[in-house]
Amino acid sequence: MTEEPSLQPALNLSALLNEAMTKSSLLWVDVADDRTWPAWHVWDGTTAFVVSGPGEQPLPWLPKEVNLILRSKDSGGRLLTTRAHAVVLEPGSPEWDHAAELLRASRLNSIDDSLTRWARECTVTALSPFGSPLESPGAYTALDLRAEPARTTVTTTAWRPWHWKGRGHRRANDVPGGSRKR
Repeated sequence: MTEEPSLQPALNLSALLNEAMTKSSLLWVDVADDRTWPAWHVWDGTTAFVVSGPGEQPLPWLPKEVNLILRSKDSGGRLLTTRAHAVVLEPGSPEWDHAAELLRASRLNSIDDSLTRWARECTVTALSPFGSPLESPGAYTALDLRAEPARTTVTTTAWRPWHWKGRGHRRANDVPGGSRKR
């Protein structure tokens, strides 16, 4: 008895990686013994570049190897998880100049002196994916990977923010959506 060939086409993971990196400018950096950090990035075909520091996105000092979680542009959900080498680029090096120009061009509200400020105060990191993906469509872990948001000074759990003219008060007969029962 012969086996029937699979009707599903083979998944081209390198094309999926390139598509995920190109379509979405947000990735998640999973740092071992820490939390998962969102990071705005620029993709250069084989490497994702991120900038962090004062006035930029907060990222911890990254170890030599991290996991990158890429999201679907359509649903915003987890699409692909891959390992990546993290290398801090030295200001003034040709790699740093190339990465900084790509980041500055992609930055929505870039200021004129951003390259000078990045060289002086920030860290530009190259994240180079390698190996087979840890997760891909049809092969996700059973864990949902949800986590509590990081505690910051802007997180409100008990305190309710002030509202102009106060908050609207619900009456006993009000029904959600604005119509009232009579």
